[in-house]
Amino acid sequence: MSYRKTLKLICGFAGGSAVLVFAAAAADSRGYFGEQRGGEAAGRWSRLTVLRAAQPAWTLASHTPAPTGHAWDFNWDKRDPSALTNGKKKTTTAPASEDPSSEQDNSKPKATRNILLIRHSQYNLSGTIDKERILTPLGREQAEFTGQRLAALGLKYDVMIHSSMARATETANIISKHLSGVELVSCDLLREGAPIEPVPPVTHWKPDAVQYHEDGARIEAAFRRYIHRADPKQKEDSYEIIVCHANVIRYFVCRALQFPPEGWLRMGLNNGSITWLTIRPSGRVALRTLGDAGFMPPDKLTRT
Repeated sequence: MSYRKTLKLICGFAGGSAVLVFAAAAADSRGYFGEQRGGEAAGRWSRLTVLRAAQPAWTLASHTPAPTGHAWDFNWDKRDPSALTNGKKKTTTAPASEDPSSEQDNSKPKATRNILLIRHSQYNLSGTIDKERILTPLGREQAEFTGQRLAALGLKYDVMIHSSMARATETANIISKHLSGVELVSCDLLREGAPIEPVPPVTHWKPDAVQYHEDGARIEAAFRRYIHRADPKQKEDSYEIIVCHANVIRYFVCRALQFPPEGWLRMGLNNGSITWLTIRPSGRVALRTLGDAGFMPPDKLTRT
């Protein structure tokens, strides 16, 4: 076996020791692999021994992360049809010809909900009260870009719900100019806040425990109101826009994907960005985009 072939064979095994690789190649070039000790078959066995010695111990357990957490909960939104019908008493007066499974079939969602979560644009950070925290000139530009992007997607939007805070309301109003006919709805539940104490903790932002207690309950209530599978009466797929805040969006994403909610602060979102959640009739949830802002010029991107 030539030196080049030996080196190629040895290097084909990932993670081998460099020292043993070169030692094996040198030994082969000098005929030390044993052709004179039992012929070609013995030489192959000797080479294999060297190659095996050059590899670190490998097991499936050492290269495959162990599963963590719980299995996917299909009734995470408490709207799974089988859970809704379980325990209900059947009436004895029902017609004999009635299909026993018809009630459950009728309660099954058939449409997919698409929820586009928009973070408000850049705003005046020096404002001391909410009505002073209006969008900056750059923030208004960002909202225009977001509105243009949503319009360019060509989707049939059902509604645009927005936080009642000034910066989110202004962002929604600018976006709505590009989406004629889409109803605007204001909601106090979507206001910015501290959803849950983040892990790992941060030093630059430390709300009081009471703020987590109050804001967390409100933001969780917003999640339960807006993030769930479609109603069984909904016949077609829907596209809904929610204009709110980074903390709210990040918490929604963690909850919807059944990730630990205390990890919400590990994600960053640009102003005016689009986060897209899809909720299937089965209860499966997919994150199509997280903080997409690729439709904006690089010099228009901000996170403040």
